[in-house]
Amino acid sequence: MPGRTGTRSIARSGPSRIQDVASAAGVSTATVSRALRGLDRVSPDTRARVMAAAADLHYVASPHASSLKSGKTGIVGVVVPFFTRWFFAQLIEGAEACLREQGYNLLVFNIGNRGHERTRVIDRGLLGKRFDGLLVLSADLDPPEVDLLRQLHLPIVTVGLDLASYDHVGIDDVETADLAMSHLLALGHTRIAYVGGNPAEDVHVATAVDRMAGVRRALRRAQVSTDRRLMVHADWTLRGGLAAGLRLLDRPDPPTAILAASDEMAIGVLCAARQRGVDVPGSLSVMGIDDHEMSFTHDLSTVRQPVAQQGCSAAALLLDALAGRAPHHRRDVILPTVVVQRGSTAPASAP
Repeated sequence: MPGRTGTRSIARSGPSRIQDVASAAGVSTATVSRALRGLDRVSPDTRARVMAAAADLHYVASPHASSLKSGKTGIVGVVVPFFTRWFFAQLIEGAEACLREQGYNLLVFNIGNRGHERTRVIDRGLLGKRFDGLLVLSADLDPPEVDLLRQLHLPIVTVGLDLASYDHVGIDDVETADLAMSHLLALGHTRIAYVGGNPAEDVHVATAVDRMAGVRRALRRAQVSTDRRLMVHADWTLRGGLAAGLRLLDRPDPPTAILAASDEMAIGVLCAARQRGVDVPGSLSVMGIDDHEMSFTHDLSTVRQPVAQQGCSAAALLLDALAGRAPHHRRDVILPTVVVQRGSTAPASAP
């Protein structure tokens, strides 16, 4: 006798099968599979009947069985150097939101800093798992590590890392750093320090190189000479920015402005200024890049980049590839950045 949803009741001992759900809903097993996975070509009424039948029968689809039949796992691998830091967490959140809508789950590989152990994570972790595609989020890889990824023979999309033949999403780091430095130059500052990443050590090699190039381009255009003593390295963290800020402010001829390559380092510079009793922005202007979620609490001027949107855009490109909709050429998506002026920057004081 049909219930309220129009499904047929079936008495059965033991776990329910997909055939039982199909019989109860009056549809084929293929329709049940499409309805439960949220795929197209299933009418709302039919989907409702299938969902009701599955609920009545306490049916739970087996992911393993589904993957064996379709050749798909419904899992996307995600490679990040750190997943506890704000930037990477935002990338993952943006990608996960877009992938979840299409029924995909994420398997995150935290590979850490450079070194033999990191390569072992890629070798034994990635090559030993089954997933449908891969996102590489702002993790600069060595050639042997790239070769390991190519062995997967899967669709791959990168964020902040430009690998030949793979779709890429990111920002123009040269232009972004140029915008930040130009903001300080427009305020009349000429003795400007820069706190950036160290290309020889950290995991953001391309970002460190490109942002330094943008800084130099802006200074060159303004005909301001570059003082190498004011170009210091840090590790992209608040503590790294604090240490760099203290070194710069303890100089006999400290800068009147400091640009940091990330907001976390810029917040560290603000802490250094507070420790040394330096007035911001009266005696020192401080500028960051990112628009970190804590930047407005520190009244930090910055250049905003759409971090979560980069993760979502990368996921969208990967979904196109998984659905067979990707073109035969490499796609490069560059998202815009914009200056956000707050209270940490002001016109340079008269000598």
